[in-house]
Amino acid sequence: MKPILIRNADVFAPEPLGRQHLLLAGGRIIWMGSTDLELPPVLDVDTLDLGGRRLIPGLIDGHVHVTGGGGEAGFASRVPAPKLSRYTRAGVTTVVGLLGTDDVSRGPRELVATVNALREEGLNAFAYAGGYHLPPVTLTGAVRSDLVFIDCLLGVGELAISDHRSSQPTLDELLRIASECHVAGLMTGKAGILHLHLGDGPRGLELVRRALDETELPARVFNPTHVNRRKALFAEAIDLARRGCHVDITAFPVEDGEDAWSAEDALMRYLDSGAPPNRVTISSDAGGCLPCFDAEGRVTGMGVGESGALLESLRALLARGVALADVLPAYTRNAADLLRLGGKGRIEAGADADLVVLDEAGHACDVIIGGLLHLRDGQVVRRGMFEHDSG
Repeated sequence: MKPILIRNADVFAPEPLGRQHLLLAGGRIIWMGSTDLELPPVLDVDTLDLGGRRLIPGLIDGHVHVTGGGGEAGFASRVPAPKLSRYTRAGVTTVVGLLGTDDVSRGPRELVATVNALREEGLNAFAYAGGYHLPPVTLTGAVRSDLVFIDCLLGVGELAISDHRSSQPTLDELLRIASECHVAGLMTGKAGILHLHLGDGPRGLELVRRALDETELPARVFNPTHVNRRKALFAEAIDLARRGCHVDITAFPVEDGEDAWSAEDALMRYLDSGAPPNRVTISSDAGGCLPCFDAEGRVTGMGVGESGALLESLRALLARGVALADVLPAYTRNAADLLRLGGKGRIEAGADADLVVLDEAGHACDVIIGGLLHLRDGQVVRRGMFEHDSG
């Protein structure tokens, strides 16, 4: 791994730092300063002169179906697993994988194996234990021991509530899983969170409110996602964020007149609400299906989530004239702090060398993960083992 000297970067760390120069070595940022660094010619260093382009922390996609999602419309509807460059071309340097509706034909063994494969290919990859349903699918026979003994598992998710596809968990069942997450987090220093899929059901976040009202569990344990899928649900999520929960917005397509907020609308409404700005994140649901159902619960249409939706929503925000530094934490530092991923989501000396260079239009033109180039001038330079050059 050769050191990389980055010159003339307009750094957003995610706060704006202006023109900076950085030296990357050993997978980390070992130096950053506003005065250019002169290195002796004997050192074998790659140099990237960004010419004033924006440099941001690598995006953290905290909700990804790394094994592929789907399955609601038969075996043929199982979504294929995304390949490495589908993430890196989108500026994503860290993913958290999970199981969704189908946690039967796709299980924890495949999930952990896929996460380890992505790690071998150079991506930062983690996962959640369990899936949509109760009892949770596990590797060791219990959620708590899964989290304690399996390195890549950070919590439990995406456990479904307020959804016709869920196990219809009771409050006691929800609390039992949440307590296992919390205690495992205490034992290991991991995030120990319960990542909750929210459906369209009218109960919304009622179970989480009751958990906060009736138990001693910390609010940060409960991490609802898809909270922008209904406008009333989003209002509930903002109230929970004020009580200490971290809420996750999904960057899925929203049609005009739909009872939902786009990711960019939701983030701006959240920030304008005065809720704590560090308690909101944005994820893509990449690799997962985005189904539409009729009144009897049958699939009538289906899309597929893409990690590229993160940068797409960020570009939409910038096109509105929103300052990059105001919204970038939701894509970077907030997720790193929630997931307790030290060194990620920020640009500073000692942090992990997970970096993205944005071109003038806001697309990822250079991507560095752990000090290694994955994307250079918009071209993929590191691919997964079974990716073709045209992939």
